[in-house]
Amino acid sequence: MKNLNMKEFESTKYLIAIFVLLAALLSSCNNTENKTQVKAAPITKTADAITEQKDYEIIVGSFLGDDKRCYYGENPPSSLNLIWKCWLGGAPSQMPKNSTGSNVRYGAGWTGQPLLFKEKDVLYLIQGSYDYNLRKINASNGEVVWKYKFDDAIKGTGTLYYNQNSKSEESRFVVLQGSRQSAASIYNFRCISLLNGGELFRMKIERTRSSSRDIDGSTLIIGDSAYIGLENGIFKVFDPNSDNAVSSGKFYEPEVFNELNLFSSKDIARVGGNIITESSPAYLNGKIYITAGSGNVYGYDIAKGEIDWEYFIGSDLDGSPVITEDSCLLVPVEKQFIAGNGGLLKLDPRKSPENALVWYFPVGNFHMLSWDGGVIGSASINDKYKSPNSKSLAAFSGIDGYLYVVDYKSSDGTANSFDGKTTVDKPELIFKYKTGSSISSPIIFKDKLISCGYGGIYLFKFDENYNFTLIEKKNYYFEATPVVYDGKVFVASKDGWLYCFGDEK
Repeated sequence: MKNLNMKEFESTKYLIAIFVLLAALLSSCNNTENKTQVKAAPITKTADAITEQKDYEIIVGSFLGDDKRCYYGENPPSSLNLIWKCWLGGAPSQMPKNSTGSNVRYGAGWTGQPLLFKEKDVLYLIQGSYDYNLRKINASNGEVVWKYKFDDAIKGTGTLYYNQNSKSEESRFVVLQGSRQSAASIYNFRCISLLNGGELFRMKIERTRSSSRDIDGSTLIIGDSAYIGLENGIFKVFDPNSDNAVSSGKFYEPEVFNELNLFSSKDIARVGGNIITESSPAYLNGKIYITAGSGNVYGYDIAKGEIDWEYFIGSDLDGSPVITEDSCLLVPVEKQFIAGNGGLLKLDPRKSPENALVWYFPVGNFHMLSWDGGVIGSASINDKYKSPNSKSLAAFSGIDGYLYVVDYKSSDGTANSFDGKTTVDKPELIFKYKTGSSISSPIIFKDKLISCGYGGIYLFKFDENYNFTLIEKKNYYFEATPVVYDGKVFVASKDGWLYCFGDEK
């Protein structure tokens, strides 16, 4: 208003009226800015419901896709032709030295699943790597759009968040990503703009009695809050809206709403510093469920802001809980600190912990690297893909070298539980195949299954009678979990490359 000649307003009533109107509009704008900012819920993409914004569509926005951890993309391929590959490289890490005496790792490790989204109808991937970089990649040709460098290796899968009330385009669509802790910084959780790869905030990972401060788990966003389990054994609830982040000097940091231990003094006495949480939380009926290295499955009540359900297994629990359509949890169990075999456990969290066990499926013992057996990766289920009268299938891979598929709603005989002495129900085994040891999560669809592991990538097809046929196999070395879209499968290998396989040649 300072550039206007005020004498002109005094010369005519018409111009005075305009000035009054403009002043009223300006006052209205100022009042709006002073109102409390309304935080936005994230976009989610499931097989039966797509939520779209003007320019963005999230397809697979977190580890295993959605808040139930059971969505893996659409239209899996019928072949594994190599369409393109993108070099991710490698770098030294704080990880222990490998079998060759080197601490340099290449490509992507566990869980390492690519995130998948569309921006103005162009398909993109978000992929973390051992070379410290998070990349935005054009999914049609493997070309890198931008890179953001962390202070150490990225292992886990990020989470995409669309904030429709954001104050800027840069902060409207973001990825929340963690990395391994470096010697240089303890701020190894970042919020990165998907528009240009710019940093929006960092979150501190504090020292505890845990032997690690890495981040392997993915964030879960429900409403205006983000939930994550950290390898320091802390469960954090924080504000994912970067517009609300506060400067702490060098960085911006989000507001932390709540922090809870996923361990007790008894757990520390039993397993020492191995109270590491590596899994990604899942949501069911107002509660967040997460597995922890302390050997517990926890249920966090959102309304109460507290943990009010706890199931003790005792094993180092690495994989994420998966929510089934009958409102139960599928929990992978490693063979560590327990008398029985590792395997896959079904729990009903609507029941008290002492009555929650539905069935247990043990797998064979087998020593590999630091593991003695069990299931390290998560299970996948066909809930979002199956026909109405089809069986409810769960697929999972063991350190013992086998891929398993069971009917998770069935009961077929009994087995020894994880405690090595209790006899419990076990589900019907539908399919078993020797693929080699794996910590990746296989992904299952209406009539196809893709499994990755140290023995390669396997593509299976199955019919209405659940007869499985191997279509194709390629010999690569995988720890990461794949994702599919439009006749293609995307997965990063430990050889340093991100691969796109599929029906095109």
